[in-house]
Amino acid sequence: MHTVSNALVGVAVFAVFFVLLMGLANMIRGGSPNLSQKLMRWRVGLQFLAILLIIGVLFFRSHS
Repeated sequence: MHTVSNALVGVAVFAVFFVLLMGLANMIRGGSPNLSQKLMRWRVGLQFLAILLIIGVLFFRSHS
């Protein structure tokens, strides 16, 4: 079970990192401000989900 939860947390963190890099790359190259805003909203949402997932994993590991 720990392997699955570790993989899920890793995927969630990578997704946040990937969207962050895409947003930064768009801003650096002078891309569309609307796309930058959309990517940053996605980043915030993914961060929220990643934090919930991490808290859930820690909770279930402490009660197992």
